[in-house]
Amino acid sequence: MYSHITGVILAGGKSSRMGINKSLLKIGTMTLIERTVHLMTSLFQNNFLSANTPEDFQFLNFPIIPDQIKNIGPLAGIHSGLVHSSSEKIFVISCDMPLMTKETIQFLVEYPTTRPVTVAQADGFIQQLCGVYTKGLIPEIDAIVGGEKTLMYGKNKNIECRVLKLVNKVNGEIIDIKNMYPNYTSGTFFNMNNPDDYQFIKKTLLGEA
Repeated sequence: MYSHITGVILAGGKSSRMGINKSLLKIGTMTLIERTVHLMTSLFQNNFLSANTPEDFQFLNFPIIPDQIKNIGPLAGIHSGLVHSSSEKIFVISCDMPLMTKETIQFLVEYPTTRPVTVAQADGFIQQLCGVYTKGLIPEIDAIVGGEKTLMYGKNKNIECRVLKLVNKVNGEIIDIKNMYPNYTSGTFFNMNNPDDYQFIKKTLLGEA
């Protein structure tokens, strides 16, 4: 179990494509968020749940942190995790990755690099919502948010600050995981976003039709 790195579960999404809070959907006997909590607590000694509706997750009896910067998307959860963490590094995971494995997370955590971000490129995408982020990124995030707010001045209070913009700005470590990790299984980073995805996950994990 890792004590030098803090686990941060992102559960602040609007679930607009699912129509309901997807983190509370059940897969077998556990909700999606419970599965993620179980995975992360098996790996990290200290963990937070990043959520702006803490009342939805009181049943977990789990530390919850709200976004310090509102209405900017998942980058806010990473920012809050870095601010609240007592460790230099955090491992971030979105709550909607039910096929993620303990071994894949260990590979990312232990990958040798001096860069401030470690994420994987897998299944055709850079998987920026599952990886290692360091405290030195806080001013970088503040700068990105400030720049985006300046561009949006007078237009809309809600802005979308892309996490990938941060990864690229700081020259993050992007691992071609399929070629670097021999045990990688395609689809491990699958995001459960809509009702069809939910049915696919239940069939994959439970054998349900």
